[in-house]
Amino acid sequence: MITRKDLLEAIEKCQGQKNPNANTCIKLAAYYTILDHTPEDKPDYSYSSEPPSEFMSIVRNRDLGEVMLLMDDLMEELQAVDPKLYYKTMERLSKS
Repeated sequence: MITRKDLLEAIEKCQGQKNPNANTCIKLAAYYTILDHTPEDKPDYSYSSEPPSEFMSIVRNRDLGEVMLLMDDLMEELQAVDPKLYYKTMERLSKS
């Protein structure tokens, strides 16, 4: 589960980069968006009461920055392999 502390650490890491690039800015924007939608009164953000997916079980205790880098690579691959699904996913993320 992603906590506000994880998000704040990831934001701090991005802001501390000496030579930020476009990917750094994209990650920073994503972190702030998630932070804005994470309730302060709950230590962990939970999507539902259902058991977590295999993906969520694996990334639960991982560094958010590492997970976001992996997801960025995955999205680049998805754009090349299935552009329609890529753009549909990006549209959903933009609306969130």
